[in-house]
Amino acid sequence: MKKIIVSLILLIMIAIPSISFADAAVGDIIITLGEDLTDQQKKTLLSEMNATEENQIIYVTNEEEHKYLGDYISKATIGSKALSSTSITIEKSGSGLEVNTKNINWVTDEMYLNALMTAGVKDATIYVTAPFEVSGTAALTGLIKAYEISSDEAIPEDVKQVANEELVTTAKLGDEVGTENASALMAKIKDEVAKNGIPETDAELRSLIEKCASDLGITLSETDLNNLIDLFNKMRDINIDWNQVGQQLDKAKDKISNFLNSEEGQSFLQSIKEFFIALWNAIISFFTGNEQSALGVPAKGSTSLNNATFIKVG
Repeated sequence: MKKIIVSLILLIMIAIPSISFADAAVGDIIITLGEDLTDQQKKTLLSEMNATEENQIIYVTNEEEHKYLGDYISKATIGSKALSSTSITIEKSGSGLEVNTKNINWVTDEMYLNALMTAGVKDATIYVTAPFEVSGTAALTGLIKAYEISSDEAIPEDVKQVANEELVTTAKLGDEVGTENASALMAKIKDEVAKNGIPETDAELRSLIEKCASDLGITLSETDLNNLIDLFNKMRDINIDWNQVGQQLDKAKDKISNFLNSEEGQSFLQSIKEFFIALWNAIISFFTGNEQSALGVPAKGSTSLNNATFIKVG
């Protein structure tokens, strides 16, 4: 059931693309490997990722992890070895991002998505894996590095830093409020920013974040609030195309509506357990806001999800 919910979350994440794999052809696969993998581990992961001799392989070092994450996360969490690895398949324009993970125990699929979209990566299918359970911090460093090499276009250093800070901020928040809630909150704030812009003052930004958290039934500590305010202030300064954010949200709404109207979606709704209903409502609400009734999502606190009627959007 958790896998089903995670897969569904992937359909509704916010995109912030400004850069793409410009020089890579559709279907191309780029592999990133942690430099500290043993030869046997490399062989196993390459086989797992269906790599061929034609695939470009890029190595990620532990030093690179510390360079981009050292300001936001403890050395112990980053560790002394780069192990998590990835494959990136370039998709056609407009396909969006999809992330799946294996043996990653701290960074979630949605966290990778949010951070990559902030960095400008789009239209790719990404697989993150490791030989055993690891935090997954090396993977983001590898994905950004792979983009730069494959597109022959450098991502500005401030963008890399904000993307990494976002990953860590969301992961830390997830430790307190739950990973799904943390990712949903981050996406909902971005939704509001896409519609109305980033507030100019800290007080206004605080009010926005508190409202989004309240809408999702999330209680934030003062530290959490300050961390999010600081993060979105930095986002204001790196020239994100927020108009593009809104366009990607529309695509996300179409995707979720189409899924819910499909046979698979209806089967999911019939099989979902009472335990997950509150979580489901929180996940849906981050991008629908007051449009819940139009989409057929029950009001907050309702337990009648299985009887909801969904309509197509657009």
